[in-house]
Amino acid sequence: MDKKRIAVPSNHPGGLTGERSEHFGHCDLFTLVDIEHGKISAVDTLINEAHGAGGCMGPVHLLRQHGVDAIVVAGIGARPLQGFAEQGINVHFAVRQAEQRIEDLVRDFIADRLPRMDPSQACQAHGKCHGHAH
Repeated sequence: MDKKRIAVPSNHPGGLTGERSEHFGHCDLFTLVDIEHGKISAVDTLINEAHGAGGCMGPVHLLRQHGVDAIVVAGIGARPLQGFAEQGINVHFAVRQAEQRIEDLVRDFIADRLPRMDPSQACQAHGKCHGHAH
């Protein structure tokens, strides 16, 4: 696929120079980045829904509605990870200590340096994610 739209959970105000959020379900917004032929072609932001609206599946449906093909996270629960899989959205993992700037994460994604997550990497409970507290 020559064109992809990826989402990065972001702290306000988002955008390429913004900072990533550590947990997708509680982020302020998502930075949406369109990539065409290995280059960034467009950037937009999308306000996250309140966590109560649809629970942890709310962001899954929101991102699907906005044509997202992949999301880059530092941690995610098993239920939304499965939800993204069911919607055909790939989930890529970038450790918390990795780049904090969204543009750097996008460049890592383009360079295929961010592995896809599998269910064994999902958070098992609130507050316990890859051995790090939220």
